[in-house]
Amino acid sequence: MTAFDDLMAYQRETSALGQIAGRLGWDQETVMPRGAAPQRAEEMAAIEAVLHARRSDPRVAAWLDQAKPTCEAGQAQLREIRRSYERTIKVPADLAKAIARVTSAAQGKWAQARADEDVAAFLPVLEEVVALKREEGAALAQGGNIYDAMVEDYEPYTTGGQIADIFDQMRPRLVALRAAVLDKSAPQALQGSFDELDQMRLSQKLAVAFGYDLNRGRVDKAVHPFSSGSGSDVRITTRTSATDPFNCFYSTIHEVGHAAYEQGIDPTYALTPLGSGVSMGVHESQSRIYENQLGRSRAFTGWLYGQMNDAFGDFGIADADAFYATVNRVHNGYIRTEADEVQYNLHIMLRFDLERALMAGDLPVSDLEAAWNDRFAADFGYAVDKPSNGCLQDVHWSVGLFGYFPTYSLGNVYSGCLYQALSDAVPQLDEQLAAGDTTGATDWLRENVQRFGGLYAPRDVIQRASGVEPGPEPLLAYLEQKFGGIYEL
Repeated sequence: MTAFDDLMAYQRETSALGQIAGRLGWDQETVMPRGAAPQRAEEMAAIEAVLHARRSDPRVAAWLDQAKPTCEAGQAQLREIRRSYERTIKVPADLAKAIARVTSAAQGKWAQARADEDVAAFLPVLEEVVALKREEGAALAQGGNIYDAMVEDYEPYTTGGQIADIFDQMRPRLVALRAAVLDKSAPQALQGSFDELDQMRLSQKLAVAFGYDLNRGRVDKAVHPFSSGSGSDVRITTRTSATDPFNCFYSTIHEVGHAAYEQGIDPTYALTPLGSGVSMGVHESQSRIYENQLGRSRAFTGWLYGQMNDAFGDFGIADADAFYATVNRVHNGYIRTEADEVQYNLHIMLRFDLERALMAGDLPVSDLEAAWNDRFAADFGYAVDKPSNGCLQDVHWSVGLFGYFPTYSLGNVYSGCLYQALSDAVPQLDEQLAAGDTTGATDWLRENVQRFGGLYAPRDVIQRASGVEPGPEPLLAYLEQKFGGIYEL
């Protein structure tokens, strides 16, 4: 056994334990009894202590110094193990354990506060989470920018300043497009009641249509849809609403994009740093291109219209063209995950600015609700009506995911670049999608993005696949063309 072999064997055991921790999180959000929350917090803290100890073990540093990989994948493994090791040793073990314990407990308190519309009940534990994450960020940044250190966890080699520059380029055209669209008459909204068991049946059919391998995955329900796992165990969740089946269907397609990425990675990378998606931005590029450019296209919605008629009978939309407009209807709303493509990124920019302020210490947690409500009114032109539609709507801050939100919009930017290249590479794309066949698109994405896992840096993955330097222009052009057509701008 060489030093590289020893290192990789150790790494696979560490990754396996990490997958177990992830499964505990999946269980907590799907089927865990509510009364188990305090015990689960202790379980999560215990496994985080073990993981932190393994990731900071001095033997890792010795193996890194001695390992001499001879192939590109081996060199990439060392790059990612070294990056993880150097970050881990900066964070005290007791702090890592405390964060795991508090965020596990905070998740349950957030869910209850959201159900009760009670911000005050959540703020004390959020105060703890923010304080601990700022302490972690300071340890990682070592005198540098705390928020940049947070972003590094989700989008390596990217800073908050770089993200802000991209958002500054996007905002004026998004605001102008939204104003032009909202000045027009809106398409017909979906109305009526849709059986939730039938929604889940069609949701499962959509998951399979987009290439989700149910032999290595499953579809469950959760308050906040998510994807979990990698390799041969990748699980997704969705949610249902009797009056809004699109929430179920497009949450499912979105999470399948994440899951397909994990299932599509070269299996030889399993349980190694290359065996998961390279960043949340690239991950989000897959979920957003599945959900929007493919799932909300005129071609695919024509097929979905037939499926909904089969499942629910006549539901009041006259034809496939009207259904396409209904699916892509731009409308006022509070919920990020339900936002149309025109306004979605504005929801992200709000969260990005607020969490930067929280991490910088410029925004006290006690002022978060007021800051959210003021910013929302300024950006969207109407007031937040209740906390579950405001600062309590997302799970992310309760579980300590600061620096995560901007990756959603980075994913949109990346998806714009990828869709431009995909459209050129698969000339029969619309014809295939109209028949409910996504394989031309999903095979291209698997071949050009997903199979590489963590082999290349995030922006390099997108540039290699799309042939262009990642930037917002392809996304903005796509949005202006699509919604200009729907709204006759």
